[in-house]
Amino acid sequence: MIVTVTPNPSVDRTLEVARIERGAVLRATSTRIDAGGKGVNVTRALVANGHASLAVLPLGGGDGAVLSRLLGEGGIPHHTVATAGGTRSNITLSEPDGTVTKVNAPGAPLAPEELEALVDAAIIAMRGAAWLVGCGSLPDGAPAGIYATLVEHARGAGLRAAVDTSGAPLAAALAARPDVIKPNLAELAELAGRPLATVDDVIAAADAARAAGAAAVVVSIGARGALLVDGSEPVLAVPPAVAARSDVGAGDSLLAGFLAAGGAGADALRAGVAWAAAAVALPGTEVPGPGAIDIGAVAVRPARSLVLSA
Repeated sequence: MIVTVTPNPSVDRTLEVARIERGAVLRATSTRIDAGGKGVNVTRALVANGHASLAVLPLGGGDGAVLSRLLGEGGIPHHTVATAGGTRSNITLSEPDGTVTKVNAPGAPLAPEELEALVDAAIIAMRGAAWLVGCGSLPDGAPAGIYATLVEHARGAGLRAAVDTSGAPLAAALAARPDVIKPNLAELAELAGRPLATVDDVIAAADAARAAGAAAVVVSIGARGALLVDGSEPVLAVPPAVAARSDVGAGDSLLAGFLAAGGAGADALRAGVAWAAAAVALPGTEVPGPGAIDIGAVAVRPARSLVLSA
């Protein structure tokens, strides 16, 4: 069982348009609505591929009711904490060439007692689980250390822990010694406090994150795949070329695939990148099922073979 915690979930609305023109009236060629938020997406991807997962999240307001309905209709196991503030709604505009423009709303603040209830719900959900996964941005006013708190509880209960966030919450989580963190290139550069112009820069920044507490660092680099830095020789997993429809949520599928394959080593990285590649070919934040994932099409090689320049 993999338990995910998403402090700032969303309803994700995707509109496919022929082309974005500022100031124009745009007509969508298709629309879709998905349950969203990074941890929710991880759980959705795991469940779609036959792995046990439970999403823990706060819900409130009209969009909270919509999100609850979407989770129920999708057969997604979840435990919710009622909040006075409304759940946010995000908008994605997707163009035929794969260009995606995303507008994320801020999350309504959670009262201290609501945050406490969320942590308590996660602690209860951890019983008998193998992994605790803390994902995504935090709602306005939430303490940066919430993921560190969750990791500490997970480690105390004998679970492995993964964190996928950015900025101050990611920096704070390192001290709790998560087993895995999954930043993208920009998030790792922010954590390092400097640009990452070469692959050696990336590996050095990942090693610094490991020295600060993370056991392993999975760095997603978009269409070029992902790197794993875990104390062994760093490796790179490269996906096959795909016709991209939306990269929203691809990183969440990457983390889901990595954890589903054991959460450690090159084989898990290969699986994660295969799941992410399959997600990119789907609209909105739709998650791939087993028939769409081709692990054999992903190449694994030494990370130092990567060229970061355009």
